[in-house]
Amino acid sequence: MPGRTRPVDRLASASVKCAKEGAAYGKCITADYKNIHKDKCLTEFLKLKQCYTAALKR
Repeated sequence: MPGRTRPVDRLASASVKCAKEGAAYGKCITADYKNIHKDKCLTEFLKLKQCYTAALKR
């Protein structure tokens, strides 16, 4: 179908738009990766999730 975007293409586009949030989450995780626990980087994760959700709705 012409004009239809494949889901993987939408995800790739969202990844580019959310690079800043993804980098912040990655830095948080790798900063102390030996002492990881639930909700350690919750703030960064929620910002990344919000960015992906907004980017995928467009």
